[in-house]
Amino acid sequence: MNTSTRRMGLFLVITGAIFWGVGGTVAQKLFQEYAIDVNWLVTTRLLIAGFLLLIIQFFRKGHSQVLGVWKNSRAAFQLTIFGLLGMLAVQYTYMASIKHGNAAVATLLQYLAPVMIIMYSIFRKQSVLSRQDLLTVSLALVGCFFLLTNGSISQLSVPALAIVWGVLSGISLAFYTLYAIPLLKQYDSLVIVGWAMIIGGAALSFIHPPWQMDFKSLTLEGYLYLIFIVIFGTMIAFCFYIESLQSLSPKESSLLGSIEPLAAVLTTVLWLHEPFGSFQWVGTICIIAMIFSLALNNASATMTNQPAKENSPTGEPCSWAKTEV
Repeated sequence: MNTSTRRMGLFLVITGAIFWGVGGTVAQKLFQEYAIDVNWLVTTRLLIAGFLLLIIQFFRKGHSQVLGVWKNSRAAFQLTIFGLLGMLAVQYTYMASIKHGNAAVATLLQYLAPVMIIMYSIFRKQSVLSRQDLLTVSLALVGCFFLLTNGSISQLSVPALAIVWGVLSGISLAFYTLYAIPLLKQYDSLVIVGWAMIIGGAALSFIHPPWQMDFKSLTLEGYLYLIFIVIFGTMIAFCFYIESLQSLSPKESSLLGSIEPLAAVLTTVLWLHEPFGSFQWVGTICIIAMIFSLALNNASATMTNQPAKENSPTGEPCSWAKTEV
């Protein structure tokens, strides 16, 4: 691999992770300044981004790749479930957590998904509790305590609804990750994610049709925020991450992809001026340390030809840097 290819891979994964992280903060800006309805934003984001991903795949590999999944009744059923209980659930709970709290806390709570998968695997007796698992769970619990309480046991520093939606987002992401594995062994990730977005967006359209919106209330700045969320924070971020896997090792993609929660925290604090206490920073560091620990563990397992515990929805060893949302 030449130097320029490697540099491009590094640029793509870092840029994609930053776009993902900043996308949540931009959504918070829309909620705060324009009182955008969560249902409408999620519907619009899913439908437009999903359609664009399928268009990209069509030009890359033709219509047979895009439509092939629907010719298999079992795969079509699994894709529908994934679109509703995976993609839609992840997107909605994440955005609802941002709406009631902020992008930093929502992103960090969503990254509790690997802890939930560990607990699920142990409950199902698919694995035993290891030292790595203990470290992961400990960092997550300590991180959440400081993040949500800022060190005070008498009151929460984050609205209760934001916490509930954030935890549900983590649960949804855990399901999303595990359920996607069989589909991604048969079909390209752009196809699965693209159709899942359209399925989720179409279902939510029955609650809030995308055309039912007071578009006059949006200024030019508001439209630019919306374009960033759909194009950069969703479609381009996902495409960049997928493309970076062609030129980087799993270890590099895992670690660099972990920039996402850091980008969300920094932009929330520095751009939106959200108050963040000293103990909340401690909690943030614990959760990011957990992500890096998991990334290193999965990378180590890959390099020694041992299977990692989970796969990401890209089909690669699970990085927890992004599974596409």
